[in-house]
Amino acid sequence: MTAPRSETRPRAVALAYGASDAAPRVVAKGHGATAESIIQRARESGVYVHESPELVGLLMHLDLDARIPQSLYCAVAELLAWIYRLEQRATADSPAERPDKGA
Repeated sequence: MTAPRSETRPRAVALAYGASDAAPRVVAKGHGATAESIIQRARESGVYVHESPELVGLLMHLDLDARIPQSLYCAVAELLAWIYRLEQRATADSPAERPDKGA
């Protein structure tokens, strides 16, 4: 997740969420060059990068490895649902995943 680059120093927060996790947690965060590195590594790994300056601002206050607080559950759930829909669309649009109609 990133804040817009129009700011003097970019900010980024990376969240991780697994099936066994009680809530998403902060796995990386930073300003400037650190933020740029987080964004670059996410893109290289095929992780979606979503820009939301308000959410990033709130998440920057959390400690590394901290679970997001209940007050942010709704916002982060909406973000995860958006990512899930993007992944589903990408899978449906992938020729390798579509059955051959000629068979």
